Amino acid sequence: MTSSTAARQLGFEPFAGASPIELRPNWMEEDIQAVIYTAYRQVFGNEHLMQNERLTNAESLLRQGNISVQDFVRALAQSELYRCKFFYSTPQVRFIELNFKHLLGRAPYDESEISYHVDLYTQAGYEAEINSYIDSFEYQENFGDAIVPYYRGFETQRGQKTVGFNRMFQLYRGYANSDRSQGKNKTAWLTQDLARNLANPVQTPHFGRGLAGTAGGDRGQLYRVRVQQVGSNRTPQIRRSPGEYLVTYEQLTPTLQRLNQRGSRVISISPA
Repeated sequence: MTSSTAARQLGFEPFAGASPIELRPNWMEEDIQAVIYTAYRQVFGNEHLMQNERLTNAESLLRQGNISVQDFVRALAQSELYRCKFFYSTPQVRFIELNFKHLLGRAPYDESEISYHVDLYTQAGYEAEINSYIDSFEYQENFGDAIVPYYRGFETQRGQKTVGFNRMFQLYRGYANSDRSQGKNKTAWLTQDLARNLANPVQTPHFGRGLAGTAGGDRGQLYRVRVQQVGSNRTPQIRRSPGEYLVTYEQLTPTLQRLNQRGSRVISISPA
């Protein structure tokens, strides 16, 4: 994960350390309200919705316990409202990029993921395209049927490609921004980077400042990676001091991958 300073610079500090919104058994009214609000914000890319645009039937089914949070998210993404905002007037590849962001909380990793969803839509249609995210093992593993999807791309996680961190910032332009207010919304944002298999630079949403240690950095620069080793369930829990690794730019991604495989938690990445 990034430092708190980097989180402020890059505009995702409100998400850093925030707990996922989950609808637990024996919920109160404020709990269901939080789930509904967060689901609208996530699925519709922070778009402001008028009261008469809300899906009141789906909200009622969720409140009555007839559908799960997962199915409520499905209802939002399958709705005519979602199609009007992100499908009818949006290029197909951009629509797929936004589906990854809204429903899985990350950016596409490579060109093969885009190609798969283009083919799926062509052969099976809109509903199959949306269901492919919500019914996926990745969705179930991260959100289950009770957690509202959230942006996972800001942190390193087991099974998640580190290039996803860079790609996420091509799709995320600040906490107060919405996906339909962005000037480049008429074109796909990741086409060139995905086609060339490049990790794009990470820049701040408003000022264009790069984050040290990301693509586009000095390849002769050494970087200090600070980690906290997570104890195994088979061994006694022992308080451990953070460890440090000094690596070159080229070694950065494979080092992070090895640390994730070992169960280490990345605390910070900074120039040495």
